[in-house]
Amino acid sequence: MSMIIEIIQGIGSIFIGLVNIYIWVVIIAALLSFVNPDPFNPIVQFLYRVTNPAYSFVRRFVRTNFNGLDLAPLIIIIGLQIIIVLLSSILRALY
Repeated sequence: MSMIIEIIQGIGSIFIGLVNIYIWVVIIAALLSFVNPDPFNPIVQFLYRVTNPAYSFVRRFVRTNFNGLDLAPLIIIIGLQIIIVLLSSILRALY
């Protein structure tokens, strides 16, 4: 039984790491939106392709544009941080 718990904790740790990477991608994409980069740059296109589905999901339920400032990245980051905290506590409870 201990081996199964360790496998679950390992998969959970990998998932938490991927969520942390996605948080950084959202932060970088949000910062890039302030400088208006070249839209034909492959890195910029990748960042927008990865973050736009999450932005549109949040915008479908919440009004995120306040005086020209888009709060969708902030809402996404807060939601992902809540997921990390919940998943970490569940994984710690297994041990």
